[in-house]
Amino acid sequence: MAKEFNTIDDFDVKNKTVLVRIDINSPVDPSTGLILGDTRMKLHSQTIKELSDKGAKVVILAHQSRPGKDDFTSLKHHAEILSNVLNLKVDFIDSIFSSYVKDKIKSLKAHDILLLENIRFFAEESISASPKDHSYSVLVQEITPLIDYFVNDAFAASHRSQISMVGFTVNTPSAAGRVMEEELKVIENALKNVKKPCVFVLGGMKPDDSIEVIENVLKNKTADYILTTGLVANIFLWAKGYDIGKINKEFITNRGYFDMVEKSEKLLNKFPDNIIYPKDVAIEKDGKRVDVSIDNIPNFPIFDIGVESIACYAKMIRNAKTIFANGPAGVFEKPEFAIGTEDLINAIASSKGFSIIGGGHIAAATVNLGFEDKMDHISSGGGACITLLAGKKLKAVEALKESYFKSR
Repeated sequence: MAKEFNTIDDFDVKNKTVLVRIDINSPVDPSTGLILGDTRMKLHSQTIKELSDKGAKVVILAHQSRPGKDDFTSLKHHAEILSNVLNLKVDFIDSIFSSYVKDKIKSLKAHDILLLENIRFFAEESISASPKDHSYSVLVQEITPLIDYFVNDAFAASHRSQISMVGFTVNTPSAAGRVMEEELKVIENALKNVKKPCVFVLGGMKPDDSIEVIENVLKNKTADYILTTGLVANIFLWAKGYDIGKINKEFITNRGYFDMVEKSEKLLNKFPDNIIYPKDVAIEKDGKRVDVSIDNIPNFPIFDIGVESIACYAKMIRNAKTIFANGPAGVFEKPEFAIGTEDLINAIASSKGFSIIGGGHIAAATVNLGFEDKMDHISSGGGACITLLAGKKLKAVEALKESYFKSR
């Protein structure tokens, strides 16, 4: 395959200042504000440690959550955890491009690691624009003269065209970090070299993304079967003409997904043998799980696929040679409605097929069940992974490609 972007291997970083964008967005305990997991920090540790070992002066840009959320907080605690993960000192500075930050960057020595404050404290980070437009921002203009290279390792945020993701690629030699490089290689190779039968297991609470994936992978014949779960399944059941109950119809409509029903109906008409929907579902009635046939769904919230459907799906998964899974099968935070998600993850783990878990909640559930070593690849980014599966380009990756071809 022709080279499309630089990697760390292409730069001599010794005594050079390297700005690294990573994604260490982590679960936070709302009562204490403490970080509850270091999974993403462990992932990015390879890139950071490699740069430091090669003598780079490493400056890290990262984010935690977004404005208005309970876990939108400083990265001070992240720096402490990152230090422990790396077994290297990570200095933290509670600013992004102040005079103090600039002086600190200028004073860095080879092997030093500096983490800047949560980039989303900078309001302009929320704006989506082209790399060129972002290159004129105050952040990029202030930091660019202080750095020699930009490394983007934040695959999980690579579907976003934000300042810290694309702005530095315009005027600074740029490369993909090890996480970015590995994610792209594994997912793109799997899509290009699909072994049949190929099964996609799609659920979760973002049906518009999943339905776009369904359309793409059936149109280009990547997938043989789509196993629908979660809100995706409810929409397809409604589209097929089943009465899913007023409460579930209102939930779909209030979430802004009513237009997905018509789109799903068209897909069912076009690919009737490829899209599989549940035979039964689990509703919550009086606080308990009740499994009911899709022919007779009472007006209670649907919180999981039913046990008959789980068994059917699990059999198809175990017979597959390629499996992509994105999104939980139900409200897995409630133990009685975690059965679908857990049993399907178990089926994927016990399958001999090549498996990719598409980040987000289903990745967390896989890790919690102790099945991470049974999967061929667990993506660090649900949104980025599903963007690739939908046949769309990742904006930050395109920015790296533009930087590479401009430098040739």
